[in-house]
Amino acid sequence: MLDILLVTFPFFALVLCGYVAARRRMLPLDAIPGLNTFVLYFALPCLLYRFGSSTPIAQLLDAPAAATYLLCALVLVYFVVRSSRNSRIGWNDASFGALVAAFPNTGFMGVPLLVALLGAQAAGPAILTILVDLLITSSLCIALSRLDGADEHGVQKAAKNALKGVAINPMPWAILLGGFASGLHFEPIKPVAQTIGLLADSASPVALFTIGAVLARSQYIAAQGEHAPMPWSDFLPVVFVKLLVHPALVWSAGSLAIMMGLPLSRFALNVMVLVAALPSASNVALLSERFGADTGRIARIILLTTAAAFLTFSAAVALLK
Repeated sequence: MLDILLVTFPFFALVLCGYVAARRRMLPLDAIPGLNTFVLYFALPCLLYRFGSSTPIAQLLDAPAAATYLLCALVLVYFVVRSSRNSRIGWNDASFGALVAAFPNTGFMGVPLLVALLGAQAAGPAILTILVDLLITSSLCIALSRLDGADEHGVQKAAKNALKGVAINPMPWAILLGGFASGLHFEPIKPVAQTIGLLADSASPVALFTIGAVLARSQYIAAQGEHAPMPWSDFLPVVFVKLLVHPALVWSAGSLAIMMGLPLSRFALNVMVLVAALPSASNVALLSERFGADTGRIARIILLTTAAAFLTFSAAVALLK
């Protein structure tokens, strides 16, 4: 267990550094969106491209793994939306609660952390889960969030806007370009490869620092709009679902698939279980802010999952090893 904590500690320590820097205003809150832009549009796409281009194309086209992970995400979304909706939580807040429960922080944290723990071969299954979450899970939850008083055209418009958001998100395109490069055995010319390498090398530390800064900013914005204490039942069960139910569900579904004879490797399943054990994606707080959901609730869930995951994620690694 100690050797696992020695690997995971620096990753969570960088998140804490970003949180403290933004909380104490060493990093101005107005600068955080710019930091997020650098990671999302420059550094992280280069990291995903590099991993994608060095991963065998068969791992990026692993249909049994994608189907297993997607099925678990859909079950989780249904369960959280069904159990969350009440007089205080409508479709909008319930849908973003489901998204924050089903969408791990794979891009900003998971890929570099899993590669550090399991080796470069872990990148393929992890990248596959990013595609599922970006293309399907997030689009579904955004469409569901528009059901509060919306007619059929309102939901269709929300779905189109969600797909448009996917289309302009550079991460799926970087993964696809990396997959093509892997399949065609293409290598960019040396100056371009070195530029990609520099940006990719900066992705992990800056992304982790940005997670903490985004959490502090979301917490600050949420505090400005809160007028009464939030019941723990509005957010704590979702934290439990994210950190414990999600990885257990993926492990159960994957183990059943293997028992049924589906061509799902045990290594790919272990990677997907660890992806599911990651804390919630920090960019869900930005999405909830944009779509008018309860950002305070989402920020609490992300903050608690990120803090608790230092122990729960490390424990999941120890169990799988």
